[in-house]
Amino acid sequence: MLAIERLSHSFRTGQEDTPVLHELSFRVEQGEMVALLGSSGSGKSTLLNLMAGLMKPTRGSITIAGHAIEKMSENRLAEFRRTHIGFIFQSYELIAHLTVRENVELPLVFQSIAASERKQRALALLEQVGIRDKSDLFPSQLSGGQQQRVSIARSLITKPAIVFADEPTGNLDTKTEAEIIDLLIDLNENSGITFVIVTHEHEVARRTQRILQLRDGYLLEGYEQDGETG
Repeated sequence: MLAIERLSHSFRTGQEDTPVLHELSFRVEQGEMVALLGSSGSGKSTLLNLMAGLMKPTRGSITIAGHAIEKMSENRLAEFRRTHIGFIFQSYELIAHLTVRENVELPLVFQSIAASERKQRALALLEQVGIRDKSDLFPSQLSGGQQQRVSIARSLITKPAIVFADEPTGNLDTKTEAEIIDLLIDLNENSGITFVIVTHEHEVARRTQRILQLRDGYLLEGYEQDGETG
C-alpha cells in the first residue's frame, strides 16, 4: 500500500542545506496499522508531509497504491489526495458553521457526489464511529473525543487507500485516548483500513501492529514493540 525507498529530505536556508531525513526505506502493507514514533525534531512531521504529497522529497520515491506520488504535478497530487488519502488531525480541523454530518460529507462535495448519496454515506460512517445521534449538532456542541470521531468519519468518507493520523490523541485525556485507539483498531481489523499513526506517545504506538521509530531523521533498525532496539 505504501512504499518508501531511499527517501531523503533537506531544507534550504539561503545557500545552506539542512538535512532532516536520511535514506529511509520501509513498506506498509494493505490492511496494516503502523505507528510512526518519534519525539519532537525526529523528522516525523516532515515525513508525514512527504507521504501525504504536501511536499516533494529531495531524493527517493514514495509510492501509494501503486502510484509514484513524487512524480505527480501539483494538480494531480491534489486530486490524488482527495481520492486516495484520508487525514485525521490532532486538532480535528472541523468547520464550525457546518453540522457534524455536513463536516463528514464535505470531501464528497469536491467529487460532485449527489447530496442524497453524501448524506447516506455520512450517516453510515457516523453510525460506525458511534455518534450518528450527533449528526445535526455543531462541533462546538461536542466533546473532544466526539469531535475526533467526526474527524475519523470524515477521513473515511472517500474510501481512501490509506489514512494518515497525525497525533490523533494529542488533545485527549487518557480515557478518551484509549477509546479513540480502540475505534481505530476496530476499523482496521473489521474494515481492513490501512492506518499510519504519527505519534510521540509510546503507549499509543504499542497498540499498533508495528512500530517505525524515527530519531534525528534516521529510521531505527530492529525496533520492537517493547521499545528496545537492536
